[in-house]
Amino acid sequence: MSDFNNFNNPQVAGLPKHLRQFIVDQHYEKYTPVDQAVWRYVMRQNYSYLKDVAYYPYIKGLQRAGLSIEYIPDLQTMNDNLGKMGWGAVTVDGFIPPAAFMEYQAFKVLVIAADIRQINHIEYTPAPDIIHESAGHAPIIADEAYNSYLSYIGSIGAKAMFSARDFELYEAIRNLSILKEAQNIPEFEIQRAEEKLSHISAHMGEPSEMALLSRLHWWTVEYGLIGSLDNPKIYGAGLLSSIGESSSCMSENVKKIPYTIDTVNYAYDITKTQPQLFVTPTFENLIDVLEQFADTMSFRRGGVESIAKAIDSRNPATAVYSSGLQVTGVFTDMGKMESGELSFIKTTGPSALAFADKELAGHGKIYHKDGFSSPVGRLKNSRKPLEDFSAEDLKEINLIEGHETNFEFENGITVSGTIKRITRAADKIILIVLENATVKESSGHILFQPEWGTYDMAVGEKIISVFNGAADKDAFEEISPISFIPTEKIQYDDHTANLHRIYQTVRIIREEQHGAEMLDRLFTELAENYPADWLCAMEILEILHYNAINPDLKGKVKAYLELKKDSEPGHQKLIQDGLHVIANPVTQLITEED
Repeated sequence: MSDFNNFNNPQVAGLPKHLRQFIVDQHYEKYTPVDQAVWRYVMRQNYSYLKDVAYYPYIKGLQRAGLSIEYIPDLQTMNDNLGKMGWGAVTVDGFIPPAAFMEYQAFKVLVIAADIRQINHIEYTPAPDIIHESAGHAPIIADEAYNSYLSYIGSIGAKAMFSARDFELYEAIRNLSILKEAQNIPEFEIQRAEEKLSHISAHMGEPSEMALLSRLHWWTVEYGLIGSLDNPKIYGAGLLSSIGESSSCMSENVKKIPYTIDTVNYAYDITKTQPQLFVTPTFENLIDVLEQFADTMSFRRGGVESIAKAIDSRNPATAVYSSGLQVTGVFTDMGKMESGELSFIKTTGPSALAFADKELAGHGKIYHKDGFSSPVGRLKNSRKPLEDFSAEDLKEINLIEGHETNFEFENGITVSGTIKRITRAADKIILIVLENATVKESSGHILFQPEWGTYDMAVGEKIISVFNGAADKDAFEEISPISFIPTEKIQYDDHTANLHRIYQTVRIIREEQHGAEMLDRLFTELAENYPADWLCAMEILEILHYNAINPDLKGKVKAYLELKKDSEPGHQKLIQDGLHVIANPVTQLITEED
């Protein structure tokens, strides 16, 4: 994006082009007075409760991250504060693909959904929102052991192979979360979206690396507990930002399980409360478990199984030869020997070659627009891998620039032609370019013939690593899959706009400490014209209580809220908790902790 705002934050400024495509402007002015009241209510509730059960001192974490209880955070203020801890923040439109989300974490940038939950989802929303992303993740960033884990799992996740089915699941989750936060959506549409999500979830097949790693991320970063099984503390952002589940998760009904590598076997449902949670004794244990899982991943294992995962993903991936040469493209085929070892690899469509994550000059996706294929293995009767050959070794077998040559691999593939160029990097031969080349398998099947042009042969005995995405993402101009379904942009009618005006007036009265004589009229208007609303009445009661004014109106408002609490089950806990915080002021709690 040409007008990219980096907030004068080094971490944000360092984001590559392929991640910047997800960033949207925050548009702070779009937050309504009701939105601000929702933020304030949730934050007051969170602090009132989380001061006892959160792992990190909640209010101090908020302050260090540039957040307040009173107002929805501004991205510039957050970046000014997070920058002091080596982190940054950007706003995005709802869910983004898991691979991109992980990569942001690797760059130490928090991804924050610009929208905020509606009041009817004030306790919890399946959609990412600014409460979850900022009030959940940001306060604990100040803990060095935790933020080290957060960036490390991001760097591991950025390399995780995903399947084409993973993106279908992401789209289904994103669509359902949008519908649940939208206004006036028929129930049958939500039900249909839930059924589609259930169907896709039930037919995912063998979970991909990304799916498994997402489970570890979910049970730690989002829903993690730390400490002992009988007295755990909350550090997961999903719990820290849910005023409902942060309380219910501590009940005996929610099983507490030690966090180990076995956690990868537990799937999760983003639309429901969690039946079990996992407790780690330390943040260092999270990294130990992550290392165990990373050792099973393609980027550390390579070989046939890893290329098979790349083929299954149907998206650009990178295979790394033992010489260090990196081949990026959409992998579509491979050959293997009877021993199970790879004999060749093949990409289709735009491909590129790189070394040490830097594209080789002249070997970008325009030059390799139709794909790339090359043998994998050792030359027949060779005492060492070709990549380790010295100049003298090459002369012995007539592999000399300008000379015709004919050689055979152990896997039976033969290559003949005139050597045009031999490329070395870090004392390894990584590429041999041939003209008039013919490449064929032992069966006689032709892999390359002279009419197709110059043949670029990758050099390497093995494929030692395969990872998601391009080696040189900027040069490859990688575009991560991005959803074409935008989040719902709410349009407000005059009736709702007037409710916003009432909320704003109440806020001004509270903050500026004058105009309390208007509260009686405002409450009457609320009760008569907005009977479904409860939060603004709660804020009026708060002003009357804290300032010890107009006891008659205070009694009337409290009776009104008590009646709603008893007659409206959906609001019972919200009103009860709101009354509790009024009786036990958050401002006093902050003062006591500080």
